[in-house]
Parts: sequence; structure tokens; C-alpha cells
Amino acid sequence: MIIIAERINASRKYIAQAIATRNAPFIQNEAKAQAQAGADYIDVNAGTFVGEEAQHLGWIIDVVQEVTDLPLCIDSPDPKVIAEVLPRVKRPPMINSITLEPARLEGILPLVLEAGAKVIALCQSQDSMAETADEKVRMAERLVEKSTRAGIPLEDIYIDPLVYPLATNTRSALETLEAIERIMKEFPGVHTVCGLTNVSHGLPARKLVNRTFLVAAITRGLDSAILDPTDKDLYAALKAVLMVMGKDEFCMNFITSYREGRLE
Repeated sequence: MIIIAERINASRKYIAQAIATRNAPFIQNEAKAQAQAGADYIDVNAGTFVGEEAQHLGWIIDVVQEVTDLPLCIDSPDPKVIAEVLPRVKRPPMINSITLEPARLEGILPLVLEAGAKVIALCQSQDSMAETADEKVRMAERLVEKSTRAGIPLEDIYIDPLVYPLATNTRSALETLEAIERIMKEFPGVHTVCGLTNVSHGLPARKLVNRTFLVAAITRGLDSAILDPTDKDLYAALKAVLMVMGKDEFCMNFITSYREGRLE
């Protein structure tokens, strides 16, 4: 299970303030905490700084790489921003993200290929965002076809079927779960990923909803997620379901995490 750590995102007020004031120790503490909590990638995002995104994102990349060797997930929809910051990245990153929008697809895929990066592909087109399982799978097929035709290996593609808030679409989780299972079966070798917190937006007890959806999604084949690895309850649920699903040989990862005090 690939954990993409979500906390260094300018949509969070305290992160935006730290970026704006160039508070490097604050950002670095966030990076180190997520790395120590079990992250595989550190997501970095400066999207709220319109017109200055590349400048701020480049600074984040520099300060994060000073304190961790984990690869980064470069989080921007803008090909120009990604092209500007990629030379600062020390290890092959993940790029978040492409869609079926022609400008975004054609602008980002060559950068993915050049950097030897992995890429998150959203089930979204210029005209619509996939809501039903059938729509999600159809868009996933197009994303896989266009990405592989551009030279991206199937195993470097992470399809995000896009789960929407249950508060506004009560079937979204069910449709997404079905789509995950079908995508993993129909395109062997591809990965699936989700931005976990979307599902609970607008609801009370959001962390409970997030944990429940994550467990359900893993049982349907989800093999990566954008989440907060410092949330011990969430991390514990993740380790437990992987063990129950037979993906933790001799339960060693679960036992080790328990002994290290990382489970609630």
C-alpha cells in the first residue's frame, strides 16, 4: 500500500502561512513527521498562491528535500509550474495530476516521461467528472490508453476514480468502490489511488468516515491513497485491513507497528 502524505498543502491555513513567511522549520517538521509515520511519498502543493505557485512550490521542494530522502508528489494541475520545478527534484517523483483535458494531458505527460515519474490520473474530462462506476471505468480506460501510448509504463499510472462527498452524493462511495474493483481487474498492473478526505466533506465525525471508506476501498483493490499518516487511528485501520486481507505476511507489519506505538 502506497501512502502519499497530504499535509503540506497550501489549502491548509497554517501551511499557507508557513509558506508565505518562509518558515522552513515548520514545513520541515511536517515533512519529518509524515516520513516517520510511514509515508512513501510527500505531497507538496502551493496551489493557493495564484500567479506565484512555481516560486513557492520550488521553495517547498528545496526545504523538504533537506530533511527527507522520500520521493515527492508534485501536486499541481499546471504543466508550466511542473516544468519549472522539476529540475529541483532529486528523486523521480510522482506527479499529481493529469485528466482527460487536452491541454493538461498533452502538457504534463511529456514531463512525466522525461522525469521517469509516476503519475496520478483523475477520472475527469474537460466536460464532466465521472460519477457512476461505468463512467469512471470508461474514463480510466481512456487515461490508460493515452498514457501508455505516450510511453508511460502501466505500473507508473495511478488512476483516481474520484470519490465525491457523501453529504451531496450518497452513492459516490459505492460507485467508487465498484470502479476500483473493475479498474484493478480490467487493467492488470495499473494502480488505483484516492484523495481520502473528499468522501467525508460536510459530515460530522469525518475521521471515522475516512477510516471506514479506506478499509472498504482496500478490500476492493485500492493500493494507494493520499492521506494523513500521522493520524494513528487511520494508520491502525490501514495496517489492520492489510493484515486481514492477507497482504501482511505473518502479520509482521501489524505487529511491528504495534510494538513501535504507532497504532491506537
